[in-house]
Amino acid sequence: MKVKTQSKKVNKAWLNQHVNDPWVKLAQREGYRARAAYKLKEIDETFHLIRPGHCVVDLGCAPGAWSQYLRRRLSPTGAAVGELNGMIVGLDLLPMEPIEGVQYIQGDFREEAVLAQLEDKLLLPDGSHRPVDVVVSDMAPNLSGVDSVDAARIAHLAELAVDFSKAHLKPEGALVVKLFHGGAYQDLVKLFKDSFKLVKPIKPKSSRDKSSETFLVGIGLK
Repeated sequence: MKVKTQSKKVNKAWLNQHVNDPWVKLAQREGYRARAAYKLKEIDETFHLIRPGHCVVDLGCAPGAWSQYLRRRLSPTGAAVGELNGMIVGLDLLPMEPIEGVQYIQGDFREEAVLAQLEDKLLLPDGSHRPVDVVVSDMAPNLSGVDSVDAARIAHLAELAVDFSKAHLKPEGALVVKLFHGGAYQDLVKLFKDSFKLVKPIKPKSSRDKSSETFLVGIGLK
């Protein structure tokens, strides 16, 4: 019984914190599906990554807050609907409610068949692939609680995002990946530095203080 009581206390504390979170309230006011939109917004405003006319791939996009932000950035007027100047392809294991202008694929990025679907979205009439300006990845694995296992899963997803970026980004393009401190973090920083001319870590203000998450930004392929 004590365990259940403690669990209820923790859940209630989290719920209170969530409901009173200023970023949650702001997301609700501005029509975003999650507070995560402001993480990408701060990263974009810091590094000036996303502009109208761009082709952007959003990995781990559900529930869609990042795709919503991207959609507004690629709108000539910053609107959530209407004209879109650019292309957004989103991919996630989980289902996602449609977002106007976002081409969505439900599937596992680790599977070749799903990667092929993503690449098909980028096909041009001449059979080549449309170069991608920015890849953003909020992918996170199901965590087991075993640090070494979880670190390996996180690293694998980040490595796949780097591989995809090296194959499809424009030479001056950018990759944004969510990582967690500990485990393979330093190895992933090295992978980024081996792959990109400019590498910067950033922890947005809207990222929870207690969270070990950070984001790595790589700009310009080597």
